[in-house]
Amino acid sequence: MTVTIDTAATSTVVAADIDYAPLRAQLTGTLHTPDEPEYEALVSPWNLAEPMRPAAVVGVRTAEDVVAAVRFAREHGMTAGVQATGHGAKAGIAGHLLVATRGLDEVTVHAEGWARVGSGVKWARVIEAAAPYGLAPLNGSTSDVGVVGYTTGGGVGPLTRTFGLAADRVRAFEVVTGDGEFRRVTPTEHPDLFWSLRGGKGATGIVTAVEFDMVHLPTFYGGAIYFDAVDAAAVVDRWRAWSADLPELGTTSFAIFQLPEIPDVPPPLAGRMTIGVRLAWTGDPAEGARLLDRMRAVAPVVLDDAMLRPYTEVDHVHADPVDPMPVADPATLLRDFPAEAAERLLALAGHGSDSPQVLVEVRQVGGAYGREAEHANAFSHRAARYSVLAVGLAFDPLSAARSEEHAQEIFAALDDWATGGVWPNFGPPQDGATARRAYDPDTLARLAAVVRKYDPDGVLELGTYITASQN
Repeated sequence: MTVTIDTAATSTVVAADIDYAPLRAQLTGTLHTPDEPEYEALVSPWNLAEPMRPAAVVGVRTAEDVVAAVRFAREHGMTAGVQATGHGAKAGIAGHLLVATRGLDEVTVHAEGWARVGSGVKWARVIEAAAPYGLAPLNGSTSDVGVVGYTTGGGVGPLTRTFGLAADRVRAFEVVTGDGEFRRVTPTEHPDLFWSLRGGKGATGIVTAVEFDMVHLPTFYGGAIYFDAVDAAAVVDRWRAWSADLPELGTTSFAIFQLPEIPDVPPPLAGRMTIGVRLAWTGDPAEGARLLDRMRAVAPVVLDDAMLRPYTEVDHVHADPVDPMPVADPATLLRDFPAEAAERLLALAGHGSDSPQVLVEVRQVGGAYGREAEHANAFSHRAARYSVLAVGLAFDPLSAARSEEHAQEIFAALDDWATGGVWPNFGPPQDGATARRAYDPDTLARLAAVVRKYDPDGVLELGTYITASQN
C-alpha cells in the first residue's frame, strides 16, 4: 500500500490509529510522537523552511532498529522516510514513520586507504579521522553534511574534477530495503542495489553503513578570493576563460554573495554584494598559486583566503554556513556557460540587480566527474558541465516566494543551455515531475524496477516518487 503524507493534520490522524508499543518494545533506540518533547529534536532538518511532520520518528541506534521500523511500517500500511543531518530535506519525504539515523555513528578509517562509516556520521568526523594517515574523503562542499545522504545522491564535491564523485568510490553498503530485509550490497552481492544506491538517494533502501575508498591528499592549495560585485562582469569573464583551461588537478566555482552583518561573516564581505572565486588545487601548490594569480589580477581583491592548507581546512573553499536556517535553494544544470549566459545571470543576480538571493553559485564540473566509474551507477548527469544554485532566505511565505520566483527567473534566462536536470542532492524527488528532473528516462525506469523488486508494497517514501514517475 502506498501512502503519501503532506500535512501535520494527516500525521495526527495516522498517529491516533496506530499503537506503537510493539515497535517501542523491539527498539534499542527510541520512538517519539508529536506530543513528546524529543520529537522536534529528531525531526528538525537543517533547512528550517522544510518542516518534517511524520506521525512518529524512530531514533535508531542499530541496524536491527531500522529493520524493526521498516517492518512495522510495512505491517501497518505506512510509508517510511529517512533523515540524518537534514541537509537536502523536503517536507514531503518524511513519510509517516521517519527513521532518524544520527545514532548510527561508527567511524573506522583504515590506514591503507578506506573507511567504514555509519549513516548518522557527518564528513567532519571522517576528515579528522583520516588526516593522521594523509588521507582525504571525497566530501561535500561543507563537512557538516552527512556522509550517506550525500554519497547516495552522487556526491559532487570540491575535488570532483580531479577524483570524480563520492559514489564512484563506494565499496559496499549495508542497507535495509522496503521489504524489511537487511542486506550487504557490493558490486557482486545484489549488484542491482549497488547500482541504485549510488545516485538513487534512499529510493531503494535505508543505508545503515557505507564503506568507501579515500585519496591520499594531506594538503591542498585553495580557498577563495573575493572581489566587490562592481567588478563581477570582469571577474566572471576572466573566470570563464581561466576555468576552461584549468587542468583536472583543480576544481573551481564562483559565487555571488549578499551576506549580512553578523559576527561569523568577515567584515570585508558583510553588508555588501561580493563575488568569490573558489579553487581546490591538488597539484603543486606553487602552480596552484600561479594559476589563481591570473584571477587575482583581474580586479582589486577585497579578501584573499587561498593558501596551502591541510585537508582538514577544506571547508574554506566554499565557506558554506553550518547553523540551521530557513532557505529556498533550487538549482539547475547547464551544458555550457558562454558569455551570453554570464551576461544574463549577472543582469538578474549581479551588481545593481536587486537580487534577493544570499548566494548564486556557478560550479564548473567535467574532468573525472564526466567519466563513468568502474561500476556504473544511478547518477545520470555526467554530461553536465556547470551547476547553478540559488539560495535565498525563507523566513516567511513572502520571502520564500520571492526567492523562489527570482531563482526561476535566473534559470529561465539560462534555459538555452540547460540540460533539464538537477543533481539528486540539490533536487530530491518529491513527485513524478521532480523525479524526472533528477534522473533521465532510462535511469528512472531501471530505478523503478529495483524499487518494485525490493519494496513491492511501496514502504519507502522516496521510492514511491520513483515509481510514480513511470505512471
